[in-house]
Amino acid sequence: MLTRELAIAAFENGQAIPDRLYRMQHARYLLLAERMLDVYRMGCHRMRRSLHRDIHAIFDHELDCPPQRIDAFCKLLDDASEFKGVPSSQAAKLRIQVFQRAASMHPLVSQADRWFEHQEQAVKDRIATELGEDWTSIEQRLFGDLIEFHRLEKCNDFASPSALLARYNVAQTQAALFDAQKMTVVATEDFKQILRYAKLARIMHTIHRERDGVYRFEFDGPTSLLQSTHRYGAAMARFLPGLIACRGWRLWALLKPPRWQGYVTLSLTSNSGLTSSVATSDEFDSSIESAFAAKWGSEPRDGWTLERETEILHLGQKVFIPDFVFRNDDGRKVMMEVIGFWTPEYLQSKLETLKQFQGEAILLAVAESNKQHFEALDQPMFFYKKAIKIGDALATLQALENNR
Repeated sequence: MLTRELAIAAFENGQAIPDRLYRMQHARYLLLAERMLDVYRMGCHRMRRSLHRDIHAIFDHELDCPPQRIDAFCKLLDDASEFKGVPSSQAAKLRIQVFQRAASMHPLVSQADRWFEHQEQAVKDRIATELGEDWTSIEQRLFGDLIEFHRLEKCNDFASPSALLARYNVAQTQAALFDAQKMTVVATEDFKQILRYAKLARIMHTIHRERDGVYRFEFDGPTSLLQSTHRYGAAMARFLPGLIACRGWRLWALLKPPRWQGYVTLSLTSNSGLTSSVATSDEFDSSIESAFAAKWGSEPRDGWTLERETEILHLGQKVFIPDFVFRNDDGRKVMMEVIGFWTPEYLQSKLETLKQFQGEAILLAVAESNKQHFEALDQPMFFYKKAIKIGDALATLQALENNR
């Protein structure tokens, strides 16, 4: 991510507008991005400050480009690269050795005369001889512990110039969230992924069901209550790339920027044009689930339509998203969880979760080998050997209707 010093945003009518590069308005930036990538692609073993100097030179004739934007590009390119420095202890020891030897010959001049007899290069050669190595090697390590003197080892690169520009847009939006006091996300899809990325970012949440298939996530936590909001804002910023990779969401965040009177809001949707390098997964948790969904298809069977992970059950911070939801034409809804071939620890955890949500209409499809673990649960269930049969699912749904 960017640092706070590299954040660029405008504030208009109570809204925060992070700096952003647009395809049409900033078309020339594609060529500039290609040149920036070339600096790093061909910059192996060069010092970080030298690379940054070349990046700044690319923008010499871009009068509308603020220095913060250029520094932000440098930071993103650095983050996608690997640098190597010299251990601080080694560099400090070398500096002491060099400076002690040079101190008695101060000042050094480029060309010796009768007033100043110590020529710089001659002194360097003399010190190198005393230390038993060439001056070029000494110079490379003399300040190698300082970050600007680290040398590029590997450029992992961006996939394309447009990928670098897209990363910049996301990074500036993330930087705006450093000042977030709270954040709300309303979602209609990818609930499991949204919660997964929230957990990875270590932000707490509460969930509210707005209506069928629509949930509101309130992201807030103890750090906010204790007024230590900057660290929590950084967690919200870490969450953003994962959210951008998801579908069907709207975000609203309340920000309190420094040196700004009052609050502003940041609003985004999944259609705001931001793209993320983080990929949301459409893959099923198992081949059993995938095969069942494929066999069922998109058309109703006996009035039942199958949906994947469209309901959220929650008790405080405990969240459970069943694998499937059956919806009937008459408005009935039944969730289904698939219990496959997992480790004993996973099965025990799943059993405890199901006990917590026993009051919900959850149908269990349980592998025969795990029958003994779950048959005592007061939940409707059926068993399968290698694959879930559609007929078994429909028969259990019908039995539920008969027992109403």
